[in-house]
Amino acid sequence: MKLKTIDASSLTPAEMQVYLHYAIAPRPICFVSTIDKNGQVNLSPFSFFNVFSINPPICVFSPTSRARDNTTKHTLENVLEVPECVINVVNYDMVQQTYLTSMDYKKGVNEFSKAGFTELASETIKPPRVAESTVQLECIVNDVISLGKNGGAGNLVIAEVKRMHINEAILDANGTIDPHKIDLVARLGGDWYCRVTSDNLFKIAKPTGSAGMGIGVDAFPEEVKYSKVLTGNNLGLLGLVETLPSDEEVKAFSETDEMKELADASIADSHTRTLQLHLKARQLLDDGRVMDAWKVLLM
Repeated sequence: MKLKTIDASSLTPAEMQVYLHYAIAPRPICFVSTIDKNGQVNLSPFSFFNVFSINPPICVFSPTSRARDNTTKHTLENVLEVPECVINVVNYDMVQQTYLTSMDYKKGVNEFSKAGFTELASETIKPPRVAESTVQLECIVNDVISLGKNGGAGNLVIAEVKRMHINEAILDANGTIDPHKIDLVARLGGDWYCRVTSDNLFKIAKPTGSAGMGIGVDAFPEEVKYSKVLTGNNLGLLGLVETLPSDEEVKAFSETDEMKELADASIADSHTRTLQLHLKARQLLDDGRVMDAWKVLLM
């Protein structure tokens, strides 16, 4: 793999932004509503955002100063005056409206009205919620940390969640949020966004035993570790198992009709046999049969 190496000091802020926005993605969108000391409401999206703690429940987002003139955004000014905010989750049905609120409207312009969103009174804080958002987090601002003085510098807003409001339509039978229903979107680089839909969701199983520790790639036989057939994802799946199949389990699987047919087809030489076994293991991994894949690899 040929790498392009760039010293950060050689880039302008605009060039750095392009590289970071495209590389560090997808980023969830923090659609934050705030209020100033005079009661004027502001609504704005930020993609420098994530959850950072569960106990206490903390979300962090970062309004950056404008690179062109180093001025601050109304959201930052508001949380310094009234340390409260609502973080409203953005889904696909509202993403175009959300983009409208990213414009640099003058102080005092209500982006709820500009974008056609509905203000919904919060229960524990002053800023209103976005009624159209399927998840609304009422937060108090614990701290604001400046990351620099130049244009493009971030300001970490540390927001503690005090109350959550969740649209019941996105819940599953257990009362938790269903990733198939929430229809999330995320920010990429440039004008690009992505949408989380059922056809691009997948699971990664965790070790389920008492120890909860996979054996890891370093425990693999050499020919498995350096396989020319198995991908990095294949190796990751294999490394999640806590114990390898026993010799008896491997022998029993080798005598199934499925494996006898493969053995007959690859009897010519050891190289062909290894290749065919690894291809079979890869197929089994694609089908979710991780332990059977190990049985094949250990034959």
